[in-house]
Amino acid sequence: MAKAERQARKAALEASIQQQRLDLLVEAEHWHRASRPLEASWQAVQRYRLPALGGGSLLLWWSLRHPATAKRLARRSLSIMVIARRAQWLRRLLP
Repeated sequence: MAKAERQARKAALEASIQQQRLDLLVEAEHWHRASRPLEASWQAVQRYRLPALGGGSLLLWWSLRHPATAKRLARRSLSIMVIARRAQWLRRLLP
């Protein structure tokens, strides 16, 4: 290959690399804009992580100390959840 051909090829490759870099920057900005709501939601979840862990620990401790009451409350909670789901289903059927 002649020196001029190599320089032309090098220039073409450098231009291609520069274009890829620009495309990457544009796509990265697009990705950041698209994922911003998800990131905000994740930050909200992380904000309540410690209180949720503390509350869950206290609930577990209480349920181990009072297993009969915990079972009864769990059954009631499950029943209420099933009734609420059926009510939502009925509301969708009725105009």
